[in-house]
Amino acid sequence: MLEWRLLTALGVLAVTQLIGWGTLSLPAVLSREMAANLGMTLPAIFAGHSILYLAMGICSPWLARPFVEHGARKVMIAGTLLGAPGFALLAAAQGPVAYYAAWLLLGIAGSAALSTAAYIVLNEVAGANARSAIGALMLVTGLSSSIFWPVGAASAAAVGWRGTCLVYVGLLLLVSLPLLVIVLPRRSGDHAAVAPGTEARGRDAPLRSTFLLLVAAIGLNAFVSMGLSAVFIELLKAEGLTAAEAVGFGSMLGVIQIGARALDFLGGGRWDGITTALTAGCALPVAMLLLILGGGSHATVAIFIAIYGLGSGALAVARATMPLVFYDKAAFAKASAQIALPLNLLSAVSAPILAGLLTAYGSNALLGLTLACSSMALVMLVLLRRRRPARAEPAA
Repeated sequence: MLEWRLLTALGVLAVTQLIGWGTLSLPAVLSREMAANLGMTLPAIFAGHSILYLAMGICSPWLARPFVEHGARKVMIAGTLLGAPGFALLAAAQGPVAYYAAWLLLGIAGSAALSTAAYIVLNEVAGANARSAIGALMLVTGLSSSIFWPVGAASAAAVGWRGTCLVYVGLLLLVSLPLLVIVLPRRSGDHAAVAPGTEARGRDAPLRSTFLLLVAAIGLNAFVSMGLSAVFIELLKAEGLTAAEAVGFGSMLGVIQIGARALDFLGGGRWDGITTALTAGCALPVAMLLLILGGGSHATVAIFIAIYGLGSGALAVARATMPLVFYDKAAFAKASAQIALPLNLLSAVSAPILAGLLTAYGSNALLGLTLACSSMALVMLVLLRRRRPARAEPAA
């Protein structure tokens, strides 16, 4: 019975998360058309995503209690209902005010309907198998841009970017919403019985300092990976590659990251999220240092992409699964909602900061900052490993 509930939940979440993240990637494909139509610059168009992440981060802690008291399924339904008018407002926008208001609304909706909520659902349904379930979901959701970039481009060619926004409204209301309301399994009664103040597994509650270490490790690595994802092609150009070479080399990154997620999923029963994060966390400083010292040769860039891709791909899974080492049931929902605040705030500011460093001071300044952040995150992970609860075992 558990296996059927888990497979059903994974199927529903795979579809709804692909739609959720895929539709939000609209500016990545249609930014120039949107900028020309709205009379805005390209940076101003991409600033919508900063507002999205800021709204998601600020709203997430406020959802901790609803996640615990009502369950993530109901919160996701509310978020999906809110996302539809967000895209409708985006379709109707005639200038910056309505444009940014739409992204604000989409950010509020995303805090309730996207990754954090999906991971909480899997923890509610899968229990001890949550880590493997989250890894399986991330394998699928990693394909959101690969699917929705061509879908968005084809839709815009047929009905324009505004029409594409309305198509996305239809996807949310006619596909995602029915799946969440009708098909997604409800949580079992034992989760509702857990008090909102419950902090951890059994009686070995993590100290507040452990939570802060967890937030710091997750946040610093997210700052690096989210920022680099936005400026990766420009970084490769700054290292001396031509535009065509930068796109060609950069296209390797997504494939390598998905491969790292697959490896973690296949071996996920043998280690926990802290072990994954430690192993992957070692790769990031090595990759940055290699590119700083390597002189921008093609061989150096290729090795950098391989090492960084493996590390960042595995860390994407670790960010979602590390809290499972310290928290369970309602405590996981509460902790995940609280961690989402700094995680999304850092995601919102990372790209502008790294882009500014790259433009003003060159690639070594950017790489120096990411080297420092990833090294500090690695120290936090070493400290967290020492605080791993004695009874915390890798998920089966």
